[in-house]
Amino acid sequence: MKTKLAVIISLLLTVILLCPVWAEPNEPKQTQEPIVIELPQPRTEGGMPLMQALKQRKTSREFSDEKLPMQVLSNMLWAACGVNRPDGKRTAPTAMNQQQIDVYVSLEEGLYFYDAALNTLKLVLKEDIREATGPQPFVKGAPVNLVFVCDYAKMKRGSDEDKAFYAATDTGFISQNVYLFCASEGLATVVRGYVNKPALEKKMGLRPEQKVILAQTVGYPKTN
Repeated sequence: MKTKLAVIISLLLTVILLCPVWAEPNEPKQTQEPIVIELPQPRTEGGMPLMQALKQRKTSREFSDEKLPMQVLSNMLWAACGVNRPDGKRTAPTAMNQQQIDVYVSLEEGLYFYDAALNTLKLVLKEDIREATGPQPFVKGAPVNLVFVCDYAKMKRGSDEDKAFYAATDTGFISQNVYLFCASEGLATVVRGYVNKPALEKKMGLRPEQKVILAQTVGYPKTN
């Protein structure tokens, strides 16, 4: 009897040593590494002359569902607010260089955060939320919807009124860069303030100090 008991105890000890962690059946799996897309190096030469791009700049609300190639997307995001100097400063100015405006990219494949310093897209939601970025009929079918988010946590100085003012103006600089890029590349675009911001902020999982300022739709022009 003692021998059998010793064998049973030995087997139990072996199982415990081999399986030190006992998980419940519904225990969440470990968080996977974040999915990051390395964008192609932006092409910063060529394009339409500035005065011609200004002449061609316009708003469009009709879009093809054709996807933008990654090279075009990379070029556009760099034009919007990419790093254009060794000191990390951007193509669009921000108050006191606080770089408080973040660009999120809503694609059919999901919602991504544009990391200008690394020239990457980091997956935020593996879900198509294009329709949530605006109620206009063309929004959900357009290939790209940019969402401009102000991170007020990066704004250390100034009154609330000043912060709101600079959040708006600095977003405007980025949006205009996108407009000029689209004019140069023959793309269609429209900036949009008609957005259910609280609902979108919740959908995106933003922190309380992060606020949606504007959205902007980009794509190829719709052809008849």
